[in-house]
Amino acid sequence: MAEYLESSIFDDDFGEGEYVYQMIKVEKDIRGIMKILINRPEKRNAVNYQLMDELNSILSKAAHDDEVKLLVLTGAGSEAFCSGGDLSEFQDLHTEEEAFTMLSKMGEILYTLAVFPKPTFALINGSAVGGGCEIATACDFRLAKSGAKLGFVQGTLGITTGWGGASLLLEKIPEQKALKLLLDAKIHKAEEAKEFGFVDEIVGEGLDGWEKFAEDFLRHETGVLMAYKRLLVHKWEYSGLRGRMDAEIRECSKLWASDEHHDAVGRFLNKKK
Repeated sequence: MAEYLESSIFDDDFGEGEYVYQMIKVEKDIRGIMKILINRPEKRNAVNYQLMDELNSILSKAAHDDEVKLLVLTGAGSEAFCSGGDLSEFQDLHTEEEAFTMLSKMGEILYTLAVFPKPTFALINGSAVGGGCEIATACDFRLAKSGAKLGFVQGTLGITTGWGGASLLLEKIPEQKALKLLLDAKIHKAEEAKEFGFVDEIVGEGLDGWEKFAEDFLRHETGVLMAYKRLLVHKWEYSGLRGRMDAEIRECSKLWASDEHHDAVGRFLNKKK
């Protein structure tokens, strides 16, 4: 039975079972798999401030939970993994500093996800666009449902990636492949994204296929998984990944304040009405 939580802060450790926030649902099983579901299907699982706070709290708690061996991030429903930032909520951000406050808040959460001490999976069960692709990039592995569509479409809105996703992408796949995905700002099918190296595995309907990918991980002790993850995190720390993400966020903040971006957002929101 699910435990429904009014607050975005857990008072106790996660036990086995299901926990429901306002914006996120958490499932934890006896094998050590913790699944985090972005639970705004009516908004195509878009990110707003409340979701940021809940995700930050969950990641902080899960990082210190000895029973968690790996983390799976996905979207509720079958239509969307995450459609990025909720522009209906963020449309009132006009200046560079207003934008930077929001963007850096989510950028910090993405860095926390990237350096999470245990393996992380993005289970792309539907469309992942804009910031949704940035969230997926922050995970160690990306598994996608056949036919799922994804793309770094920020350029079509007159901005760049704003949560540090480009810096992360350049760490995950070859530079020219990453640059192509960022510059073309197109929607790609999961199979095409696999050819780019962005998607690690295509999984079948029902999303059970991802568990086969994780089976070998679960056979090992948590300490082994964490030791290997620390090697990767140390590499990023020494190479200044956090600073590069911050610089990327600042660049996006400047573009966010431009007339071109605000006009593009207006057209996008009017088209949805």
